[in-house]
Amino acid sequence: ELLREDRMDRSQKEKAVEDFKKIFDDAEAVIVAQYKGLNSETIDDLRAKTRDSNVSFRVTKNRLIKIALSGGVYENISDLFSGPTAIAYSKDVVAAAKVTNEFSKNNENLVIIGGALKDKVLDINGIKHLASLPSLPELQAKIVGLISTPARQIATVVATPASQLITVARAYEGTK
Repeated sequence: ELLREDRMDRSQKEKAVEDFKKIFDDAEAVIVAQYKGLNSETIDDLRAKTRDSNVSFRVTKNRLIKIALSGGVYENISDLFSGPTAIAYSKDVVAAAKVTNEFSKNNENLVIIGGALKDKVLDINGIKHLASLPSLPELQAKIVGLISTPARQIATVVATPASQLITVARAYEGTK
C-alpha cells in the first residue's frame, strides 16, 4: 500500500499520521530502510517474510511520518526519513532487525539506514548486531530445553530398574 500524499485529502492525511503514531507507540523496535528500485512484487515478498516473523513492513510518507514522530519516543530518528523510505517494526526487539537484515543481504535495493529501540538510536552496526541475537521464540525454546533436561534425567533415573540403581550405587561406593 503505497501512500500517495498528493492524492490524499486532509482527513486521510490525519488518519495516516494517527496510524503512524499508533505504530510508534506499540513498537519496541523500528528499522528504517530505503527501498528505491524495489518493485511491488519484491515488496510483497518482503511483506510476506516480515509477516511470517511477526514483523510489519510499511512504506512511509516522510512528511506525514515526521509529524507522527514529533514529541514521541522515536522522534530521534526523524532525520532518517528522506527519499523512498519504509519501516519494519515489531514488539520483538530482534525480529524486525533480523528479517530486514536478512532480506537486504539478498536484495541490494533494500538499504537499511538506521533504526531505534524506543529512544536508543541504532546505526547499521547496531542493527546487524541486534539481527545476530536469538529471537524471542529461539530464546524461549532454549529456556524450555534447559528446564526440561534435568526433569528428563530425573525421569530416567526413576524409571531405571532397581537392580541397575544398586549397581550404580555400588560403583559409586567403590570410587570413594
